[in-house]
Amino acid sequence: MNCSPTSRGSPKALFLDRDGTLIIDKVYLADPAGVELIPGAADGLRRARSLGYRLFLFTNQSGIGRGYHTIEDTHRVNARMEELLGLGRPLFEGICIAPEGPGQPVAYRKPSPRFILETIKQGGLDPALCWMVGDSAADIAAALAAGIRAAAVRTGRTDPDSNPDVAAHHVPVFADFGAFAATLT
Repeated sequence: MNCSPTSRGSPKALFLDRDGTLIIDKVYLADPAGVELIPGAADGLRRARSLGYRLFLFTNQSGIGRGYHTIEDTHRVNARMEELLGLGRPLFEGICIAPEGPGQPVAYRKPSPRFILETIKQGGLDPALCWMVGDSAADIAAALAAGIRAAAVRTGRTDPDSNPDVAAHHVPVFADFGAFAATLT
């Protein structure tokens, strides 16, 4: 688990959920052969990077804590995702894999903002120029707790419109990550 940035650079960043945001959520995905990109993900990442956004992957993987798969399986799935995205490796400046399962002490598991807050501090990021993009209530809650902007996508297993934080905090909702990235400046 690499939960810290590798360098300093631009003050703006995207914190990205994996399952349901960049790849199709297959619940406890452990086999790299099962990775399927959500259409528009690669183009969105390319656009964000061209605009100077630093990219961080922030993924809850409770299947590790539940004993369904290993951290190595998750690394292989992430590697396959990066390969399919075709944008070079490493694509993400930092990757935080939160392996905690239910009932286990939480270190990084979203909605904990810990990874975002540590990365902002260590990476010299400006919270006003950072986004967390995801499909779940935990993704949105992590962004709000960290004091950064949140965006929801409709490509996951949950309807973002049913999340009370979306309406209460005026969180923008997009068809997919590519549609979100098209709005970046």
